[in-house]
Amino acid sequence: MHKILPIANVLGKLMVLFGMLFVFPLIVSYVAGDGQAKDFWIAMGVVLLIGSSLWGSTRRYVRELKPRDGFVLVVLLWTGFAAVATVPLMLAIDNLSFTDAYFETMSGLTTTGATVLSGLDHLPASINFWRHFLNWVGGMGIIVLAVAILPLLGVGGMQLYKAETPGPIKDSKLTPRITETAKNLWLIYAALTLACFIALKLAGMSWLDAICHAFAALSLGGLSTHDSSIGFFNSPLIEGILIVFMLLAAMNFATHFVAWREKRLIAYWCDYEAMTMLVLIIVSVLGLALYLRYFGPYQYLSNALRHVAFNLVSIATDCGFVSMDYDRWPPFVPLWMLFLSCICANSGSTGGGIKMIRTLILARQASREMLSLLHPSVVQPVKIGPMVIPNSVVSAVLGFIFVYFMSIATLTFMLTASGMDFVSSFSAIIACINNAGPGLGQVGPAFNYESLHDIQVWICTLAMLLGRLEVFTLLILFNPAFWRR
Repeated sequence: MHKILPIANVLGKLMVLFGMLFVFPLIVSYVAGDGQAKDFWIAMGVVLLIGSSLWGSTRRYVRELKPRDGFVLVVLLWTGFAAVATVPLMLAIDNLSFTDAYFETMSGLTTTGATVLSGLDHLPASINFWRHFLNWVGGMGIIVLAVAILPLLGVGGMQLYKAETPGPIKDSKLTPRITETAKNLWLIYAALTLACFIALKLAGMSWLDAICHAFAALSLGGLSTHDSSIGFFNSPLIEGILIVFMLLAAMNFATHFVAWREKRLIAYWCDYEAMTMLVLIIVSVLGLALYLRYFGPYQYLSNALRHVAFNLVSIATDCGFVSMDYDRWPPFVPLWMLFLSCICANSGSTGGGIKMIRTLILARQASREMLSLLHPSVVQPVKIGPMVIPNSVVSAVLGFIFVYFMSIATLTFMLTASGMDFVSSFSAIIACINNAGPGLGQVGPAFNYESLHDIQVWICTLAMLLGRLEVFTLLILFNPAFWRR
């Protein structure tokens, strides 16, 4: 019990911080006059009461957190915050079960963008804002935010930062202090969000649509205020703006910071991971557009390019916006898009999946193994650009890839056993564990996750959490060695 109490103290402090975030949807409710302010006051009161009680009752157990404590705290935060975030949804939406509300908030915080709600066009403005605000807060990570603005928590900042931030290489810091690093990343994140909001407003969106879709684009969350997502606007300009910001969000935010600090774009050219992602996406867009022009529904290449570019970038970057029902295209196209969702997002981005850096490391390792078969005595380090990857990182990547694919297989079998067809099961798990949102079939872009029964909803919720916490952060808690002294 004494092991968990110091963690509970920090959890209480962060719960109080999370409770203060209800101020933002409250402001939207009053401005929009949607009548939901009472629900958010109740939710804020509940969360502040829980957080302050937890904080106050564990004050004597305060200590510096150890590395393993960071993993426990991160899991408790994502599961706990998603639970308390359901309160306004359940108060505002009739007959919404806790299971569906929890799926919705977990989808928001993990930036998955899957939804069980229909009639989004008619939801109260503050409820729609709250869903997208969860996207935005979850995008960079509530942990990094907490470390940035609450350095006096008495928390080992680097332990939380390593447990939360994605990617296989986490020790490089942009500034000497971890709090400064987190603040700089959030400033870049907020600045890009503001730029996206302004661009979308100028392109013709309403104030609410612009801020909500800016939140969803920079977090790669993919939630929308409309059932037909971006297809509602039918605007090539809006689609083009979102493509630009989705690609920026899929890059390492450290690269954005370096480019801003040095006032030069060369930082992007030197980012081997970002350049590989861009080349792969551009080649895929051109190839699939030509494929649809000759084997699909489009008579003109320009139409094929427009629709492929937007939907492929959205799925490949794990955002989840859609502009049309791509499930009706030849199967090769949406399957390739789902494949890209596994590998395209960069480490240090708001996207999910394996990450491009791991894909590159795996490819280099495979090449090294083949070379060693031909020349057993050769010494060939694994390199990504000029950077030599330590063997310990290569081993960690191999372990991650194995657990990642085993998780997909296990969860797919579970969904299939629950009565869902294989295509829907497989694509739902791929979409959820990559935090990409829509899948195919029953959970395709023309539908949502509303038709799933409770067991299927919880399986998909688990997949979203596994993906957001990069599998190991959650699974390590089930290793008996983790709890031994």
